Amino acid sequence: MNRILFLALVLSLWACNGNNNSTTTDTKTPINKGAATVATPTKTATKRDSTPPAQRQRYMVNKARPKNQVNATFPYDIDLKTAEREVFKSDQLLKSNGKPTILLFWLTTCYPCRIEMQAIEKKFAGWKEEADFNLFAISTDFEKNYENFVKRVNESEWPWKTYNDVNREFRLVMPGGLNGLPQTFLLDGNGEIVYHKRKYSTGDEDKLFAKVKELAAN
Repeated sequence: MNRILFLALVLSLWACNGNNNSTTTDTKTPINKGAATVATPTKTATKRDSTPPAQRQRYMVNKARPKNQVNATFPYDIDLKTAEREVFKSDQLLKSNGKPTILLFWLTTCYPCRIEMQAIEKKFAGWKEEADFNLFAISTDFEKNYENFVKRVNESEWPWKTYNDVNREFRLVMPGGLNGLPQTFLLDGNGEIVYHKRKYSTGDEDKLFAKVKELAAN
């Protein structure tokens, strides 16, 4: 009887260990080697365009002749364009008549130029009564500003002749290269420069005319 009970106890213990092992094995997460691999999204490398963005550019075409091909002696041989859109050589327009000659260089975008020309305009009629001289105002505006030149000339109705240095060649023959405007040159009856003024300050026009009267009296 005792052997029967002992044998039953052993069988019972064995059954419990078997169930525990089974349970333990069942609770392990199986490794599924055949499972499909989920693809991880990858960032696509973007090829950067090293070409700079297109920009609208305005190119200034230099139409001036080489300096050694421009006549540097008054009245020169430079193309001048009128507000009526006609082009002439400077030796056709600038008078070489033995009189003092004022050459006033200006720009439509130059405010001091406008102030100087207004000052001269107010006194010009009186000047002409006191002395016999020539005055020519020459715009050095780029071709793209030519229409502004035409508009300014027509609006102002100046009592002197005004031209546009269409190829911008005067800067090649005038002392200082016309760096900084306005610039005024006074030439004697022989076409020699005797007075040169750069920029403008109030009263400069009176100093200029004093020089004109000196030349005209000789």
